[in-house]
Amino acid sequence: MFELIAGLFGLLIGSFLNVCIYRWPRDLSVVQPRSRCTACGSQIAWYDNVPVLSYALLRARCRLCGERIHWRYPLVELLTAISFTGFVWYYGVTPEAGKYCVFAALLIGLIFSDLDTLILPDEFTIGGFFIGLAFSPFVRVPDSTFAIVAELAGFQMSPRVASVAESTFGGLFPAFALWLLGWLFEKIRHKEGLGFGDVKMIAMIGAFLGIRGALFTVIVGSLLGSVIGIAWIKLTRKDAATYQLPFGTFLGVAGFLAAIATRDLPLY
Repeated sequence: MFELIAGLFGLLIGSFLNVCIYRWPRDLSVVQPRSRCTACGSQIAWYDNVPVLSYALLRARCRLCGERIHWRYPLVELLTAISFTGFVWYYGVTPEAGKYCVFAALLIGLIFSDLDTLILPDEFTIGGFFIGLAFSPFVRVPDSTFAIVAELAGFQMSPRVASVAESTFGGLFPAFALWLLGWLFEKIRHKEGLGFGDVKMIAMIGAFLGIRGALFTVIVGSLLGSVIGIAWIKLTRKDAATYQLPFGTFLGVAGFLAAIATRDLPLY
């Protein structure tokens, strides 16, 4: 029953994410105006804005102008609903489920924003970093790296303080390391190798999952980007020297895998 409610709520959040994915990279308000067709600009009626169902009934076309509706819209809604259902099923109706549902929504927003525009909006990255920090006193970060280092240095922390420290350290340290690598690459190769949006995205992921989750995300995301990116460039015959891969999309997929892989790791 609760999983069903979570799935329905996920559909609604997914619908709102679609608004954010389209508008935030274009510096538009997500409050006003109401949802409109991106082709003809006509306002979308409420009965044509029901998640997934309206897309199917309209056969993926705007009722007024007939322009095709992008497949991203139902996909985002379905992925959000599935994510919410899965986390509530695994964690129950708990703060942990709430944390990972929010994390999933942020990742989905970033995955499709980068895929669509090669932009990772600060509302998702910086905003997500502070949301992750806000969760950390109440839902323990699945990491103990900072606590181990602190204990070796002679410091003892309560579980709540340790969780906040893991969130802060897990967000800032991998992000700084990634930025440094990108800076060195640019100095050596004289071209940008990594966007700052990717750095902020890793900070957000680390705030939720700690340094182990962030590093897992960087490694797996890089592997996915290399394998899938090279294959895509070969298939489409694009210029590998100039083509920009949506690295944030691969980081987002890896972030989902990290959330699953780190949830049962033993804490120190």
